[in-house]
Amino acid sequence: MAYQTLLQEYMLIPPVTRAYTTACVVTTLAVQLDLVSPFQLYFNPNLILRKYQLWRLISTFLFFGNLGFNFFFNMIFTYRYCRMLEEGSFRGRTADFVVMFVFGGVLMIIGAFFVNLLFLGQAFTIMIVYVWSRRNVFVRMNFFGLMNFQAPYLPWVLLGFSVLLGNAISVDLVGMAIGHIYFFMEDVLPRQNGGQKILKTPKFLKKLFDPAPEPDYGTLPDLDHLRPGGFDWRRRNDEDEAR
Repeated sequence: MAYQTLLQEYMLIPPVTRAYTTACVVTTLAVQLDLVSPFQLYFNPNLILRKYQLWRLISTFLFFGNLGFNFFFNMIFTYRYCRMLEEGSFRGRTADFVVMFVFGGVLMIIGAFFVNLLFLGQAFTIMIVYVWSRRNVFVRMNFFGLMNFQAPYLPWVLLGFSVLLGNAISVDLVGMAIGHIYFFMEDVLPRQNGGQKILKTPKFLKKLFDPAPEPDYGTLPDLDHLRPGGFDWRRRNDEDEAR
């Protein structure tokens, strides 16, 4: 019974959030059990271009370090804000959410060729948090009971927290920069005079991820003149009177 309840709760998680967080947890567990090594997962341009180890383009987003505070902290924020985005501004637009993932991932990969970043999962989380925070500007936040602030300041608070933990701020800055690029292209530019939407979701993604629209049923014909049973009683009565 408990297993079925847990499975039902798991399946209630939106599909993109469920797939990404599950992949992150499975990857971390695989490293923890020595099934794979972090050296097989990190972003390495030379191995990607010369040895064709293309899986590194994806695995670099899935490993957040060994099990510990840093891992759980990142996973909580990833799950929470990814789900709120998918159930909020991307409700019914799973394909558009996938496009955001692909867009952010591609830009981070390009940036990683020029900036020495080995794992991009934390930057990806910051990007998600940034987009959510800019779309929920009036939400009041409380960070571990220490401070209150408006949602748009959340990425900067996380940046400061990373500094306190001794992490490199370049990862957070990359995530914030790409999150701002996406937000500008999706939410700011189309609202400008003469602006237009640049990121367009391919039709095949919409067919794959978004539910089909409900069919439009036509109006029923006028049935007022028909009687139950389809028998014309008025005509039968007229014939009887004629006899």
